[in-house]
Amino acid sequence: MNDQSKISAPLEEIPFTDLHISDLNPRKEIHEASIAALAENIKAYGLIQDLAGFRDVKGVGVVVGGRRYRALKLLQDDARFQMVTVKMAPDQATAEYWATSENAQREALHPADEILDYGAMERRGATVADIATAYGVTEAHVYRRLALANLPCPVIDALRSGEIGLSNAAAFTISDDEKRTFEVLENVRGTGESDHRIKKMLKPEAVRDSDRKAVYVGLDAYKEACGRTSTDLFADEILIDDPAILDDLFSKKLADASVELIAEGWKWAEPINESYVGWYQIEEMKLARIYADNGELNEDQSDEYDALAELAEGDALDDDGHAKLAALQLILDGTFTETQRAHAGVLVYVDRAGTLQYETGLIRGRDKKAAIEAGVLAKFNNAGSSGTKSPITNKLRIDLDRIATGARQNAALSDPELHLALLAFQLSGKSGYTRVLGLQETEVPNVPTTEMAGYVLDVRLTKATKPAKFGSDMPRVFRAYKAKGPEFVMGEVTRHLAALLSVDEGLGEVIDKLVDTDIRENFTPTAANFFGRIGGPYLNDLWCELLDLSEDHPTATTFAKLKKSEKAEKLEALFCDPDMWSAQGVTDAQIKRINAWLPEVMA
Repeated sequence: MNDQSKISAPLEEIPFTDLHISDLNPRKEIHEASIAALAENIKAYGLIQDLAGFRDVKGVGVVVGGRRYRALKLLQDDARFQMVTVKMAPDQATAEYWATSENAQREALHPADEILDYGAMERRGATVADIATAYGVTEAHVYRRLALANLPCPVIDALRSGEIGLSNAAAFTISDDEKRTFEVLENVRGTGESDHRIKKMLKPEAVRDSDRKAVYVGLDAYKEACGRTSTDLFADEILIDDPAILDDLFSKKLADASVELIAEGWKWAEPINESYVGWYQIEEMKLARIYADNGELNEDQSDEYDALAELAEGDALDDDGHAKLAALQLILDGTFTETQRAHAGVLVYVDRAGTLQYETGLIRGRDKKAAIEAGVLAKFNNAGSSGTKSPITNKLRIDLDRIATGARQNAALSDPELHLALLAFQLSGKSGYTRVLGLQETEVPNVPTTEMAGYVLDVRLTKATKPAKFGSDMPRVFRAYKAKGPEFVMGEVTRHLAALLSVDEGLGEVIDKLVDTDIRENFTPTAANFFGRIGGPYLNDLWCELLDLSEDHPTATTFAKLKKSEKAEKLEALFCDPDMWSAQGVTDAQIKRINAWLPEVMA
């Protein structure tokens, strides 16, 4: 090969139309946007570096400067670039050497140097557009680099030395405390710390403008209260630098919303700081729940509702249709009466999206007596009630009561001595006017009026009793009966007394603890035995409670759009089909909740 240091390479003026990209040129991947930017650079400042070429059968092939050639091609309507200066290789060997060497030896400007130069150009009066043109980059790229140009020198030096990365350096732009910046820099040098952690170290108390409290309060209100902000250009977000001011504004606005609810007739309204209020919180607060009086649709409205719901399910409903469906749903959901509001209250909270939410129709323990007397809360249901017009029909309530009685009887089979003690307790008169056992040929119903799957009792409670034949020798029958032995007699006593077990709520709780009554061992809610016999709004609430969903969660809104029968089937699958748990991503805690759940009248 020739000694390249001694090669004389003449410069020639070549018409652009005689040029082409040589097969020797190694650059094959081309980015159109960067070529366009380079063309703007050449148009503004001229061709600073000449092309290099080699004559072949097709003309002059460009072996060095493929990007510049393509940029010049975009400028052929400008006479200045129709003749191009080309450094000509004397032979193919030299052309091959140039092609390889030029691309292999090219080294990109280090980001630290690029940042400093951008800053220097800006200080000399160059605009962002000028810098972008000079470097052949986008203006957005220049803005990002200029944001780094004001970083303290130690941060830029750490970037140049490789102790922090470019994104790490960007994280430091949120800091306006130089001392804190240097402290954090010393802690993260060479550690590979994440950008998020660096930002938290620089501003540990800062809150993002996407935080639910910031969204609810609003940036304008926060700034009016003299709250400070800073901008994270690289995350395209604003940081709240005075979280104490934000918290104070949030609490006041939430309290004001609560006062407005009391003005609307609710007995009380309590602001809650959490982003979600679930059934477990309501239980912990020992609140009973009532429901708004269910609304009813006329025949035309009902037909329209079904048609709109079907379109919504197929994602074929326009905005006007959604508005009509929502209006019909409001009718179905019903409204709370003045009497209900006068005895119940509301938990007020802001969800994760920053939207004000309400848990309405809640009755405190100290208000339950008055609510019962007013007919708002059912006396037998301390855990909650549907109010004057329950979503649980009277017939369904009777069936659920019988199921609960059967489950208690079922559990009591395990303790024969308990029945003897109860029998003595009643016969001795110690039970007062309360009958512990139905001994006067009074049947204690434990079979629902409607035949249903999902409810199974011990065979001893369902086994038919064969009465003695008319005219039988009763002494002989009794002797034969007794001769079967104490174990048989105790079994029969236990079976029959268990089937007659019927106690009030207070004593029932004692018995349940003694025998570990678990209604769910005998009863599993299904579409046929429960869900299909209850209102749609109740099913919507239940779906959200069981899966810890807010009302506006996509899974919750999709469920709410289903027909009532489809909701019932979906809930049955949630209770009975383990495959449904996987499909819905149900957690272990939610599975435990589903397996323990009972309608409130049975709880």
